[in-house]
Amino acid sequence: MMVWLELGILLACILIGARLGGIALGAVAGIGLVLFVFVFGLPPGGPPGAVIGMIIAVITALATMQAAGGLDYLVALAGKIMRRHPQYITFIAPIATYLLVFASGTTHVIYALLPVIAEASRKADIRPERPLSISVIAGFQGVLASPISAATVAMLGLLAASSVSLPRLLAITVPSTFLAILIGALSVAWRGEKLSEDPEYRKRLASGAVKPPEPLPALQARQLFNARGSTLLFLAGIVLVVLIGMFPNLRPVYQTVENGAVDTEQVSMGMAIMIVMFAIAGFTMILFKASPEAALKGTIMRSGVAAVISIIGVSWLGSSFFEGNRSFIVSGISDLIRHYPSAFAVGLFILSTLLFSAAATVVILMPVGLALGLQPMLLIALYPAANSIFFLPTYGTLLAAVSFDQTGTTKIGKYLLNHSFMLPGMVSTVAAIVIALTLSAILP
Repeated sequence: MMVWLELGILLACILIGARLGGIALGAVAGIGLVLFVFVFGLPPGGPPGAVIGMIIAVITALATMQAAGGLDYLVALAGKIMRRHPQYITFIAPIATYLLVFASGTTHVIYALLPVIAEASRKADIRPERPLSISVIAGFQGVLASPISAATVAMLGLLAASSVSLPRLLAITVPSTFLAILIGALSVAWRGEKLSEDPEYRKRLASGAVKPPEPLPALQARQLFNARGSTLLFLAGIVLVVLIGMFPNLRPVYQTVENGAVDTEQVSMGMAIMIVMFAIAGFTMILFKASPEAALKGTIMRSGVAAVISIIGVSWLGSSFFEGNRSFIVSGISDLIRHYPSAFAVGLFILSTLLFSAAATVVILMPVGLALGLQPMLLIALYPAANSIFFLPTYGTLLAAVSFDQTGTTKIGKYLLNHSFMLPGMVSTVAAIVIALTLSAILP
């Protein structure tokens, strides 16, 4: 009963914080933490430090690019494409997100894309909820397909003894996840009213909370140079992050000494992203005259700070709940699989929802599937169920997408689970599993 009471408190904090909006999502989570730690005696857990660091670094680079005029320049270029075929952004954005995550191995690189998608959609009078929701889901699917993601590495390590090679694994995961995001995009392509007709957006416009998009002023020679230069520099940073992800040898190694023992370690992917993005921000200020004050006052920085506060509070609350009930949650799911092997996908889905990590879910449950005698190809086909992080609206990329959409169309619903990401998430997950099952039956 205590577990269900604690789960109720967790969901209530998320629901109340979401309804209050802004930084309230993170602040109200603090109330839940007080109850968990000081009243129920749960371990305090902790916020994901590496994730927070990556978000702050990427937002800093984006804010300086905005201060130099780069974001307006990038939006103008995207706007030209979308004005010709505006309906296609719901497909173009998730494909771009998928490819970026596929190459880098982590969803956290998409923080650079979310504000661009949101602003470009708004200025083209396209409901930002459509491309933002499916782009976030595309990031999760890209992790499953990426050959360098922690989840894929874990899968390959566990299935290597069963003669499953990386090409064989990718032959199922890549086409199934890619086709799944296209199907997911179809599910939201015509979702909701046109942006200019959306009641919440019109309410925000009337109250002055959001200003209507204005035509971008013509840039003078020096301004255009700074805008183009900051944009190219930022894109170069993204390319560098992708290359570091694709070629791990590019990450330096260093030595540490502890108790007289020398140990060799490699710079982590998260640390590499932070270093590159902070460097991009510094170069943008020096080379392209990005004002530090303008960067702090810009919409990117304000939205980013709100996202960071929300992520710290909610992820910390979820961490405390899971760590305090780890044995109950894991044993319960394992018992379900032992009695109903066909429910393995359900077990993956539930555990991933609670863990907020596809890699951790794979490490915990895939050995159980092997021990139960499930075939390796079946485990690969059910692998997409291990990334149900979207189910509870508590993950960083979901919260960031909500924060960056100033129109209010991308949101956490009144009843918590009726959020913007549920439909494309469920459609994409089911589609990926069905396609993967088909491919596993066809491929030798």
